[in-house]
Amino acid sequence: MFKFKTPSQKTLKAMSEVAKGSDRTDYESEAVSRICELTSHENARITSSGNNSIFITLSAIEGDIIVPDQGGWHGFKQIAKFLNKNIVTLKTDTGLINPKYIDDLEIKDNSALIFTSFAGYCAEQDTKEISRYCRNNGITTIEDASAGVGDRKKLLGNGNLSDIIIASTGSPKIINVGRGGFISTNDSEIFKRTSLPQKLSKTSQIVCAGICSELENVDKKLELSLNATNYVKNSIENTLHANKRGINVIIPHSNAKEISWNLKKQLTTDKSGFITTCPNYNRVKQKAIAIEIKNLSYDCLERQHLDKIIEAVNSQL
Repeated sequence: MFKFKTPSQKTLKAMSEVAKGSDRTDYESEAVSRICELTSHENARITSSGNNSIFITLSAIEGDIIVPDQGGWHGFKQIAKFLNKNIVTLKTDTGLINPKYIDDLEIKDNSALIFTSFAGYCAEQDTKEISRYCRNNGITTIEDASAGVGDRKKLLGNGNLSDIIIASTGSPKIINVGRGGFISTNDSEIFKRTSLPQKLSKTSQIVCAGICSELENVDKKLELSLNATNYVKNSIENTLHANKRGINVIIPHSNAKEISWNLKKQLTTDKSGFITTCPNYNRVKQKAIAIEIKNLSYDCLERQHLDKIIEAVNSQL
């Protein structure tokens, strides 16, 4: 059976030392500094969770909140609705954002587009084209880079492309501390406009110590996940967005529910594990099987383990 991603022993030890009081380093300041270095943004804040990062960020937006029609995160719409923001749904190419579709929308001034680094975790967004269009049209870009931080190609989680970057550092994210999150931006006014939500966002030196530990090799962890996913994706026929980088594999199939159930019984004892079923707004709105490589422990990303997944999936298709 496959193991699921948890905080590393090094990260747990760093957090434990702070919890015991034996390490009094100001890890919050260090984490902020490292996040700014990672994202190329001037300002950052540690938050209590990824959803809290979304809450703070969306509360600072004065106009509409543009969300993709699929392949995003359901919290985008839920939090925007809670904040009484006007939500505008953007048509996508099976989760991938094509900025030309924004031309068909009626949106207010000072609006923002919020999206994830990977559409449904399956395919990287064209952040360069999204950035170019939105900056030319006065639209703020908010990238949820929970899965994209540490990109060695500097296409995801890059503050030179996205105006605001938000992330969760909970499990099973790339920065995996078990809880927490962050926001980074060059616009410090965002934090001034959201002073009340920030007061409700409590973090701790323990979480910050964990984030600092995880940031030391975040690029390596993302690269491992990308390479493993690419290997699986190219070993199974008819995968979605086969030529795009991603950290899960989505396979459209009319019998997705039964196949997913059979794979769960064969590969894991966990009811959800790393196999999920679509349609699902967070993935794609069609029948499909999703193999969540991103959820697996890094020592399960070796080829002999991936071959077991490939063999099991191909035997069901």
